Amino acid sequence: MFNTRRFFAVFKARNIEFFRDRSSLGWNLLFPVLLLVGFSFIFSGNGRAEYKVGVLQLEQSATTHPNKAAKFLATKFVDFIDYQQLDIAQLKLSQHGIDLLIDFSKKSYWVNENSPKSYLVEKIFLSAEQDFTRHVTQGKGIRYIDWALPGILGMNMMFSCLFGVGYVIVRYRKNSVLKRLKATPLSALEFVTAQLVSRLFIVMFISSSVYIGCNVFLNFYMLGSYLDLFVVAALGAFCLISLGLLVACRSKSEELTGGLLNLTTWPMMMLSGVWFSLEGAPDGLKAFSELLPLTHLVAGAREIITEGATLSDISYHLIVLAIMSSLFLALGAYFFDWNSER
Repeated sequence: MFNTRRFFAVFKARNIEFFRDRSSLGWNLLFPVLLLVGFSFIFSGNGRAEYKVGVLQLEQSATTHPNKAAKFLATKFVDFIDYQQLDIAQLKLSQHGIDLLIDFSKKSYWVNENSPKSYLVEKIFLSAEQDFTRHVTQGKGIRYIDWALPGILGMNMMFSCLFGVGYVIVRYRKNSVLKRLKATPLSALEFVTAQLVSRLFIVMFISSSVYIGCNVFLNFYMLGSYLDLFVVAALGAFCLISLGLLVACRSKSEELTGGLLNLTTWPMMMLSGVWFSLEGAPDGLKAFSELLPLTHLVAGAREIITEGATLSDISYHLIVLAIMSSLFLALGAYFFDWNSER
């Protein structure tokens, strides 16, 4: 039977162990702050050198209107992004996410007069195409730091969740702490749950503190609800912690665990939309990124921040995170062992 007293005893001990380690606590607070401040200076604009042009029904336009679309679509050094919905594309244009929006079927295009890049791309477009109706949109541009914020915090949460849980459990197993705990009335479920809740509390405390502190100086862009953002972050952290428990459920080799954790984190760091958008990437690459928990955490948080999405709007990401969390936790609990190495 699950005993709350034993659970809270382990939960309290793990929190005290973490907060007494001043170097670890300081690094968890300082590292994301350094990244945010550094990127705010390095990328004072939107951080992208190439032009991006949105095209409504891109594939259809290229086939049904080849004479209208072919000339401009052949322009070098321009990325063409396919959009199916006009309102979403207009929002991206107003936020400086794209530099121009074109509808070849209606011979119309939209330009953001507040964007220098939009002005330049319009000149390039008009040199290639004629007789298009011009529409104007305006909006506050999103700085690259605003766009990268969910990715930076998500990446920091990923490292804290995976390494904070994985290395701790492996160290406990290697030092025979788990072997001693096995001799107590503490059950595996109580121990694993206490580790999970403790790490979740620590991660959310650190991430919230970093966001609030940096927001005072950097004034982050925010269209959605802070409560919705907290829910997405908590569910994403829970999923990543569950993955960390799965990775460390049996091994007592720190070297092996470190390799497995690096194998887990690097694909997520590169292919989850942390540093750059995967719009326009190959379909296979985007399909693989959908298998990564950090992708759904970053995408959900970014939609709330930059598009004002609600939890119902990002229900797909929440459902995927919930399914992944259940799967990782079930496998981690099933394969968890107190003292053996397999």
